[in-house]
Amino acid sequence: MPLTVYLMAAGIFSMVTSEFLVAGLMPQIADGLDVSISQVGYLVTVFAAAMAFGGPLLAAGVLRMRPKQALMLLFGIFLAGNVLAAFAPNYAVMVVARLVTGTASSAFLGAAISLSVRVARPGQAGRAVSTALNGLMLGTLLGLPLSTFVGERYGWRAAFWAVTAMTVVSAVLTLVRVPRMERGRNAGGAEGGLRQELGVFRSGRLWLVLSTSTLIIGATFSAFSYFNPILTEIAGFSSGSVPLLLIAYGAANLVGNVVVGRLADRHTTAVLLVGLVSNGVFLAAFALLAGSRVGAVVFMLAIGLVGITMNPAMAARVQRAGNSGPLVNTVHSSCITLGIIIGSALGGAAIPHFGLLSPVWIGVGMAGLGVLTLLPDLRHGRRRTPEAPVPPSPEEQRPKAPAATSC
Repeated sequence: MPLTVYLMAAGIFSMVTSEFLVAGLMPQIADGLDVSISQVGYLVTVFAAAMAFGGPLLAAGVLRMRPKQALMLLFGIFLAGNVLAAFAPNYAVMVVARLVTGTASSAFLGAAISLSVRVARPGQAGRAVSTALNGLMLGTLLGLPLSTFVGERYGWRAAFWAVTAMTVVSAVLTLVRVPRMERGRNAGGAEGGLRQELGVFRSGRLWLVLSTSTLIIGATFSAFSYFNPILTEIAGFSSGSVPLLLIAYGAANLVGNVVVGRLADRHTTAVLLVGLVSNGVFLAAFALLAGSRVGAVVFMLAIGLVGITMNPAMAARVQRAGNSGPLVNTVHSSCITLGIIIGSALGGAAIPHFGLLSPVWIGVGMAGLGVLTLLPDLRHGRRRTPEAPVPPSPEEQRPKAPAATSC
């Protein structure tokens, strides 16, 4: 992979760490801002809502900029929001900071994926997306525990400053090492503008493809959001062992992401079908065996292998149904975030009426609906070979000079 792809992963890691930071330091932030734990919990929702709805608007705003310029602007907006969070004197200012950072994170994710696809060699778009998204997986695996450690030892504001420092390093490396590139072009070779980018959203198939991604992530997060109480109250683990189990779950995410990234380009639909069916089976087994420590751990890790790890295949399918531009990728990340919101919200609403395991069964249902959204592709025999490839980069679209000939 080109160095640019790894730099995109570093930027995503910094921003994902900021996203999860609040979840790991809820009591400290509540004390520092003199609010309740539930109010701090709303900061997680605010960040997710900003990603889902603000991200595409910001992505549209930077569409006419060169990729490197757009990335640097998004780094700047994110840094402004993160510094504001570190200084926040009250809850209202913190809400504003989370809105800013959530919006910038979503737009950055779309731009980073788009750039990773552009710089990748032909046939390696899925692997490039997988490598860039390792930043997201590592944010879950390392970012959350590291920010929690810093916050507990030096205060929650220090955790925000640590994220700021990581982001500055990523931004400087991006400025120095990412090559200057022209704006993307549409499938016809003309420079893409907002009108051209919005035009792809007239496709009904694109919205069906986006709904698949929403259901895949919703199915996973309906269970993941409640792993902690399920593991402690039903499986019988101590609260101190749960962080270690979640780290193991994050490691499973990382492994699954690498494997899917290798297969995403050639076997996109097959990977998604196997992933959805497997996730539904693993979720059902987790619900049935949650009372057994061994069963709970085995199937929790199995869910980690086939849940959010479908991201590279999801991205490849979305880009074929639309294009590889930053706006399409940002809307895709918004649909993924919407899946998180829907899955966790439905699970939370079901628990008072049907118990702690009801979110897991909701996940099984969402996985089943996800399989149904794949049926049109399966019915028409859309396999990797006849599918339209990800649109080529501007460099590949430029006409080649004619070969020299002799008389």
